[in-house]
Amino acid sequence: MNMDGTSTSSDCPGIESPLLNNFVGGAVDYKGRPVLRSKSGSWRSAYFICGVGLAERFAYNGVSSNLITYLTGPLGQSTAKAAEIVNAWSGTTLLLPLVGAFIADAFLGRYLTIIIASLLYVLALALLAFSTLIPSDCTSAIDGSSCSPQLQVIIFFISLYLVAFAQGGQKPCVEAFGADQYDVDDPEELKSKSSFFNWWFFGLCSGTTIGIFVLSYVQDNISWGLGFGIPCVIMGFALVIFLFGTMTYRFGEKTQEKNSFRRISHVFVTAARNWRFLNKVLVSPDGSNEDVTVCSADEVEEAKAVLRLIPIWVSCLAYGIVFSQTSTLYTKQGATMDRSMGSTFEIPPATQQSFINLSVIILIPISDMVIVPLTRAITNIPSGITMLQRIGTGLFISIVSMVVAAIVETKRLNIARKYGLLDDPNAMIPMKIWWLLPQCLLAGAGGVFTIIGGNDQDGWISDNLNQGHVDYFYYLVAGISAGAFVIFIYAAKSYVYKGESGM
Repeated sequence: MNMDGTSTSSDCPGIESPLLNNFVGGAVDYKGRPVLRSKSGSWRSAYFICGVGLAERFAYNGVSSNLITYLTGPLGQSTAKAAEIVNAWSGTTLLLPLVGAFIADAFLGRYLTIIIASLLYVLALALLAFSTLIPSDCTSAIDGSSCSPQLQVIIFFISLYLVAFAQGGQKPCVEAFGADQYDVDDPEELKSKSSFFNWWFFGLCSGTTIGIFVLSYVQDNISWGLGFGIPCVIMGFALVIFLFGTMTYRFGEKTQEKNSFRRISHVFVTAARNWRFLNKVLVSPDGSNEDVTVCSADEVEEAKAVLRLIPIWVSCLAYGIVFSQTSTLYTKQGATMDRSMGSTFEIPPATQQSFINLSVIILIPISDMVIVPLTRAITNIPSGITMLQRIGTGLFISIVSMVVAAIVETKRLNIARKYGLLDDPNAMIPMKIWWLLPQCLLAGAGGVFTIIGGNDQDGWISDNLNQGHVDYFYYLVAGISAGAFVIFIYAAKSYVYKGESGM
């Protein structure tokens, strides 16, 4: 018996000590010591982590949402070239989290990766704001050409891709580190973890929406330097707040088990080195099981699971094409339309993108409280419908969104023709920007991937949109999405879930 009256496991076999039970298994603090449940993790840590995640989305979307306007304005790029640049950069930002996840998983850990990525973010945004102060001789390239590289352009693109690298480190780590703060073996913390994901996504959408609304207005009406400088300051404050929470964070104990990247790559390297199928990497080349490079059955099954996902990933590429239009052509279309609200206020064209996130914010509670319970009663699946069914629904919606976008663009061109405005690229078409709202709402499911160079259609995408045929391009994307949808249906039919949840 201890002095405080708490029995130990040696005093009363079979009875757990409350003190020992208060430690979180498999977790340590920042100094590598066991952590007490009452003084670490859960919401007391998640608030700090959510802050840096919200700031990152605010900063990233403050740059990406209005990027095409800056490229075609101060930097003097043509519309087609600017769209190509934005899509190339967007594709890079979507691929780099894979690199960031590998680095965090194999070398630095999530906590240190978040700190380094945040510092890189601050540096990139500071350089981005500085680049706007450098004088430039560029003017708008109406003839389709781009202005020659100047110091401003060089610094701008260096800082732009530093932003891509920074978000590549933050994006895969912040949410996962937040989830690490909850012990799934504790019933109360397991419930809190589910709540964390809901509020996390809500916070990301809120940060994105605020960033688009506020920063696009500042960039269009006050100063590009200030528009890029504000997220730099906010990112710096968020990093400080994140560091304040260090003493409350839970860190995973280091184990000898190889990380998932190493396990899966080990299987493929072993198979390629010995020219064998995956099943045969279970035995060594000489027929024995004594070779140290032989893969386990679990590692081979992991590798097979990755291969089975490839057709699903490929079929989802088309959705990336759809989503990339929201920050490129949608914005350029909006710039030609009537954006007035009242007698004095004019909506920045990039703010329409915020409705994508607003639609997500609205649909989340509707899905959780209405759609999921109804479908769960029919399918007996906890999530209502399977993951593949949700993806298939999103692909189908992407087809509809492109058809709607093409119809709206055809109407915009007809109005421009009616009022004799086809030859005036700076004319305001007497058509409210709210006509673009349906296609933005339909694109609200989120982006998966971006195909680089998809907008390289000089005959359809002109600097003067009134003389181009963006509607033809939208119909093309709708056709590509339809083809991808057929591939997805075929691949999904042969997919087998592990477990009964459909997740």
